[in-house]
Amino acid sequence: MSTRYPFTAVVGMDDLRLALLLNAVSPAVGGVLVRGEKGTAKSTAVRALADLLPEVAVVAGCRFSCDPDAPDAQCPDGPHEAGPGAARAARMVELPVGASEDRLVGALDIERALGEGVKAFEPGLLADAHRGILYVDEVNLLHDHLIDLLLDAAAMGSSYVEREGVSVRHAARFLLVGTMNPEEGELRPQLLDRFGLTVEVAASREPGQRVEVVRRRLAYDDDPAAFAARWAGEEGELRARIVTARELLPSVVLGDAVLLQIAATCAAFEVDGMRADIVMARTATALAAWDGRTDVTSEDVRQAALLALPHRRRRNPFDAPGLDQDKLDETLEQFKDETEGDDDPDPGPEGPGGPGGGGGIPPQGDSPENPAEAPEAAEAPEAAGSPAPGGPGERAAVKAAEPFRTKMLSVPGLGEGAAGRRSRARTDHGRTTGSRRPQGALTKLHLAATVQAAAPHQRARGRSGRGLVVRRDDLRQATREGREGNLVLFVVDASGSMAARQRMSAVKGAVLSLLLDAYQRRDKVGLITFRGKDAEVALPPTSSVDAAAARLESLPTGGRTPLAAGLLKAHDVLRVERLRDPSRRPLLVVVTDGRATGGPEPVALGARAARLHAAEGTASVVVDCESGMVRLGLAGELARELGGSAVTLDELRADSIAGLVKDVQGTSRRAA
Repeated sequence: MSTRYPFTAVVGMDDLRLALLLNAVSPAVGGVLVRGEKGTAKSTAVRALADLLPEVAVVAGCRFSCDPDAPDAQCPDGPHEAGPGAARAARMVELPVGASEDRLVGALDIERALGEGVKAFEPGLLADAHRGILYVDEVNLLHDHLIDLLLDAAAMGSSYVEREGVSVRHAARFLLVGTMNPEEGELRPQLLDRFGLTVEVAASREPGQRVEVVRRRLAYDDDPAAFAARWAGEEGELRARIVTARELLPSVVLGDAVLLQIAATCAAFEVDGMRADIVMARTATALAAWDGRTDVTSEDVRQAALLALPHRRRRNPFDAPGLDQDKLDETLEQFKDETEGDDDPDPGPEGPGGPGGGGGIPPQGDSPENPAEAPEAAEAPEAAGSPAPGGPGERAAVKAAEPFRTKMLSVPGLGEGAAGRRSRARTDHGRTTGSRRPQGALTKLHLAATVQAAAPHQRARGRSGRGLVVRRDDLRQATREGREGNLVLFVVDASGSMAARQRMSAVKGAVLSLLLDAYQRRDKVGLITFRGKDAEVALPPTSSVDAAAARLESLPTGGRTPLAAGLLKAHDVLRVERLRDPSRRPLLVVVTDGRATGGPEPVALGARAARLHAAEGTASVVVDCESGMVRLGLAGELARELGGSAVTLDELRADSIAGLVKDVQGTSRRAA
């Protein structure tokens, strides 16, 4: 077994270390979601925590790590007799992004269940992680149905596996830790809410601290064992402190005055539901125990709010996580109990408790670096009538109009891409549409088809009783139809014909609405813009729709309309993406008024570029941005060349009376 990097040797990242330690003291806090850019030692810190957890006593031979003092009465390996048990180190189990449902929750041997009537159960990762740590790297890339199973088990403390009427239940209590890079896509708000605490991490900009990080890492790489030995004393002290805090935790008193502060804070920041209140209460209690106290103070509540609330205030993926600390302090002061005896409501940088303290997440509202918070600055050049710095005739970016709920645009036919919520596809989850012979392990039994296959052979197999004699060749896998996520590639006209202030604002609002829809349907998105003399890939295909929204927000307009260049650039991007991910079907969304200017025969070139997409069967839709009393209908002509359909900005709204759900038409449909 390789030597892990010591937890106490991690430089900086006070909030992350504190959040992990609080969960080690009280797993009821609900786990930690660590958000941060690549290369910030997120995984290193999480893996190092495992060595700090105390040993656990388990029933000898039990695959589900039952506690010998209180064995699970429903354990599949039980019932267990009373005994001393055996001690082992707490486990850290990693869940790969590409894991199957059976690998996560376990698998039932359906053949033995049907033929022999026994529950032959192979435990999954949830069973392995019981009474330890379950770590999910890149949790934002995990399929939604796996995240749902994972978080349900974490909330209930048990896992249920059901296959065709055969069910198994076992305990699954673990410390859940997920890490993610927001640039690769966000978690849905309702899934964010299921993590107890969230921490933002970033690489230090302090040269001295960066030097120390490199120095320690090089020393560890040269001799891991010797490096770990240098930190063994600090590791032992921290391990002992966790044990002491766990023992003290039941004695911590959470007074009514503190509960009122918690409730008032959650109400002031308008978080949904009651989970935030419960998590804050558990976190504040753990903070007191970690600090060696039996009473919870206002400072504990403040620190708990900084760790438990920022991610619960997000309403969509374009909202930046964060908490207004001035507002937090005002709320706590307003509801502070006068008898509490805390004379210093404003904590210093070292904060309470943990290694180096931990000051939560910095406030976001007043940062001049956040363009979303300073719309006046972004609009100033255009408001004054001056051109943007990009060149003659180019105008500064305008703010997007308010987004709205859009009609669903889908790709025709039946795909086989990654699970999502847009187009029809063969998936592991959904309604059963047929059966086939299993390829590999059987995961979804089609019972009727299995019985039908086995029935003609019963006499030859010597059936004598009421039971059905089933062989491996009789088993049938259910085929299911659900929804897939697509690659939605936006091609946005940013030329001078789109530069009218209100018009471009409406266009950006429409694209922003489609991006929100893509986020909810678990699509990948890409953004191409064209203006002046050429087109550019503003955002290569990614799962991060908020990155696309940021590029859209800063998009200036002006110049000629190189429509052909935009369509040809889209053709190149889609060609590369088909090689990278051939199962993910694309949806081309062209946002334009249909005009084409610049260069020789711009209209004919645009039509030829459109026919390239039509020849490859790319599903497409043109969002017609033309306005005014007199319309040329050029966007409709472009849609016909693409072999797709056109929809106006008004028709794009879900509440529009223009029609029902629109299926995007392609020239050639893939066979179902």
